[in-house]
Amino acid sequence: MKAYPVIFAVLFAGLVFAQDRPAPAVEPNSVFVGADGKFEANPDTAVLQFNISAQENTSAAAYDRASKQAEQVRQILRANGVDPKAAEIGYFSIQPVYDYRQPKQKLVAYRVNAGVSLKLKDFTKIPPITQQLADTDITGEQSIQYTLEDMDAAKIKAVEDAYRRAHSSADAVARAGGRALGELSYASVDTFENVRPAPVMFSQARIKAEATPAPTQEFSPQTITVTAHVNAMFTLK
Repeated sequence: MKAYPVIFAVLFAGLVFAQDRPAPAVEPNSVFVGADGKFEANPDTAVLQFNISAQENTSAAAYDRASKQAEQVRQILRANGVDPKAAEIGYFSIQPVYDYRQPKQKLVAYRVNAGVSLKLKDFTKIPPITQQLADTDITGEQSIQYTLEDMDAAKIKAVEDAYRRAHSSADAVARAGGRALGELSYASVDTFENVRPAPVMFSQARIKAEATPAPTQEFSPQTITVTAHVNAMFTLK
């Protein structure tokens, strides 16, 4: 009886992610599989964002007021053990303010706006800083977003999980066909980050006295999930 080479291919109809790269031609006496893996990590960085905004009758007065507010911000950061240089300015603008209710627009004021972003590794510093910023009436709205800076390590963990799943599937197919799984002959990897958690918003009206627990107290930041898809081809013994 003539023997024919054996070709195994495992196809997953429920793949979450579309693969951009085409699958390789399946070689004789091999098995080709695809598998998804994931890794969930706790965020390691909080990004606090707020605005410094001042409006006065003249541009010089608005600029001076914004400068004083910026100094208040620096004092708050120092008081909480944060170097003011850690805060970054995302944008800065001085704009005229017009009254459009009259047929001819009238210049009524100047507004200075600056966007500030601060990354914090110590999450315990968030409540006092947000509280004090609100108390000084520097900004009317703040947002906090939790992120993962060590993303490469998380991606490696997700890839390892996807490969373990792919290897297990290939091994199951080989054993079902009465064969033994051989060496890895081909692999492709794609990694994906989940949509980052929506920022937690704070406004001055919602932040109460320091004795009152913050709305987020004792809650944990949302975990960040990294997923990976591995395509792998193994030889069969």
